[in-house]
Amino acid sequence: MDEMELETHPFEPFAPVDARVLIMGTFPPQRKRWSMEFYYPNRTNDFWPMMGLLFFGDRDRFYDREAKQFRLPQIKEFLAEKGIALNDTGHKVRRLKGNASDKFLEIVEPVPLRALLARMPQCRTLVTTGEKAAGVLAELTGTEPPKMGEMTRSVDGLEIWRMPSTSRAYPMRLEDKAEYYARMFRHIGLL
Repeated sequence: MDEMELETHPFEPFAPVDARVLIMGTFPPQRKRWSMEFYYPNRTNDFWPMMGLLFFGDRDRFYDREAKQFRLPQIKEFLAEKGIALNDTGHKVRRLKGNASDKFLEIVEPVPLRALLARMPQCRTLVTTGEKAAGVLAELTGTEPPKMGEMTRSVDGLEIWRMPSTSRAYPMRLEDKAEYYARMFRHIGLL
């Protein structure tokens, strides 16, 4: 793949109309790393094990180890039931080094955030999964990126949280990442 090729986000936003929280990463990894066509598709990413651990006490809740695949129907059902939307902050990007590292990802066009939020009128909480996503969201909302595990408010009252990256490349144990997310989910009443 040409390193400077412009990529458009491959997934539609997962945006239940009654969503209360929107969780946003930066951009999916290359297709060769996917194990499903949905957000956080890489089997080595901690996002789905963390969600299983937080909400069900079972890190494998959304993963079938025998089949080596995610349980996508259960994932979507869970998200819709809890009112959790997913999208990324990058709509069009360039991979400057041909990998999934945020450090080498140029956001050419960010997500059309206001249009996305208009589809989910009850969504007043935005959560980023990492530093780069937090920076992009800060630019889109006219805020400063919060420190990891903290929240800030936009002028129009959106709560904007920055959480640790769920990438395995981020040097933090799954259980420690989960505790950051647990505090946020408790704050908004989902845990």
